[in-house]
Amino acid sequence: MFVAIGLVVVFAMVFGGFVWAGGKFDIILHALPHEMMTIFGAAVGAFIIANSLPKIKKGLGGLATAFKGSKWTAQDYVDILSLLYLLLKTMRTKGVVAVEAHIENPHESKIFQHFPKVAADHHVTDFISDYMRMLTMNFDDAHQMEDIMEKDLEKHHAEEHEVQHNWQNMADGLPALGIVAAVLGIIKTMGSINAPVEVLGALVGGALTGTFLGILLSYGMVGPIAARMGQVIAENGQFMNVIKNVIVAHMHGNAPQISIEIGRKAIPTLLQPGFVELEDALSELPPDL
Repeated sequence: MFVAIGLVVVFAMVFGGFVWAGGKFDIILHALPHEMMTIFGAAVGAFIIANSLPKIKKGLGGLATAFKGSKWTAQDYVDILSLLYLLLKTMRTKGVVAVEAHIENPHESKIFQHFPKVAADHHVTDFISDYMRMLTMNFDDAHQMEDIMEKDLEKHHAEEHEVQHNWQNMADGLPALGIVAAVLGIIKTMGSINAPVEVLGALVGGALTGTFLGILLSYGMVGPIAARMGQVIAENGQFMNVIKNVIVAHMHGNAPQISIEIGRKAIPTLLQPGFVELEDALSELPPDL
C-alpha cells in the first residue's frame, strides 16, 4: 500500500515540478515509448541473463512481497508462541513421544491446526518439526543446537535476500542504460544535423529523456522497491528467530512459560505482545489440544 503511495508521490512531484517550471510534455510523451523499450527492456533482458528460471520466478514473487509488506502481524507472534508453548508443555508433561505425532504430520495435528496461518507456512512448520524432532532423538546440547539453527537461518536469509540483491542490481544498472538510450538518441540526431533548429531541439530533448528516465527509474522506483523488499525479508526472518530462541531456551532446562517469555523478548518492539497479553492468550488455549 505505502509502496504504491510512494510511487505516486515520486512521479507526481517530479512531473508536477516539471510542469510548474513551464515544461512541455510533448517531447517526453513522444520519446517515452521507445526510450522505455530501450531502457527497461534492456534491464529486463539483463535480469534474465543474470538469473536462472527459479530465481526469476522468485524475483517476481519478491516484487509482490514488497507491495504487500511483512507477512506476520502482532497476532501471529502470539499464535507462534502459543503453539510452541503447547508443544513444549506436551513434551514436559507427557514426554517426547507425545509430540512426535504433531511434528511428523503437522497438517493433522490439533496443535498446529489451531493456528491455521502458521500451519499453512511450510517453512515455519518444517523448521519447528525438524528441530523438535532432534529433541525427540535425545539431542541435548543446547549450544550446538543454537549454532546449527543460526547457520540454518543464515542460509535461509541469504537465499531470501538474493531476490533483493537482484532487483538492486537492476536499479544500479538503469542509469547506465539511460545513457545508452541517450547516446542512441544523439546518434539519431546527428543523422538529421541539417534539419531546422526546432527539429534538432526536439531530437536532443528526446535523447535526454533517456538519461532522465534511467535515473528516475533507478532512484525513484526500482531502488526504493528493492530496499523495501529487503526490509520485508528481514522482518519476516524475525519470526523464525523467535522460534529458535524458544527451542534453545527449552534446551537450557527452562520451564515452558520461561522459554516462551524469552521468545517474546526477541519479537520486534512494534509487534511485541505485553507480558499480561501473552499470559492471557496462553490461559485461554483449549485444554484438549
